[in-house]
Amino acid sequence: MEIKEELKLAVLIDADNVPYANVKEMFEEIAKYGTPTFKRIYADWTKPTVSGWKKVLLENAITPVQQYSYTQGKNASDSALIIDAMDILYTGKVDGFCIVSSDSDFTRLATRLREAGMKVIGIGEKKTLPPFITACDKFIYIEILKAESGNNEDKKTTNKQIKDKSKPKKEPLSKIDPAIINLLAASVGDIADEDGWAFLGDLGNLMLKKRPDFDPRNYGFPKMLAMIKSIGKFEIDAKAAGVNNVKHIYVRNK
Repeated sequence: MEIKEELKLAVLIDADNVPYANVKEMFEEIAKYGTPTFKRIYADWTKPTVSGWKKVLLENAITPVQQYSYTQGKNASDSALIIDAMDILYTGKVDGFCIVSSDSDFTRLATRLREAGMKVIGIGEKKTLPPFITACDKFIYIEILKAESGNNEDKKTTNKQIKDKSKPKKEPLSKIDPAIINLLAASVGDIADEDGWAFLGDLGNLMLKKRPDFDPRNYGFPKMLAMIKSIGKFEIDAKAAGVNNVKHIYVRNK
């Protein structure tokens, strides 16, 4: 998702449904889209299952919200998160929300926030069900952040690997199946000019509208251009923008 303005974001974390190991990478990812003005995390902190979060909270200045489990087997923190989200919405102090959870129970919340004109970014594991994913403007898999964390720890790569950016560096979360290729081709056709060329930035935005979890990193590629090059079914043209040697990338179906 390309967002030009600096958004003020409320980051609400469901501690029961996401791991704490990659919180640093999570906030680095969120920083690409805006500035977290609220950082809250919800759980029954009397439970030993969430004890691993305590050190993470201090390191990242996240405010813990205590919610006792009134009934066994029920996640009471879901309700607390939803109530806080609506309270924050009506303060008018944020431009968007980042809901960190793999729980599809937040589908209606994401839908309601978007109805109110908020940008909604979801972060969760690959097991997250489609309803919650499609209710968000953008959905990011935590597994991507884990892979990037591993890449950062192993910066000493060969010159050949650095130059060849069109090849995946790590095992991808998913393979590029024909459905994705067809969706890319159809999207190029949707926004192409009379000569069949589509601006790469517009193509990325349209793909997100059709598939909120679309991300080249899911397939092992750092950028969308590298992914498109690897497919081999598209023509690519770089046109000078006329400013500081900047070039705009255009894509056309072969």
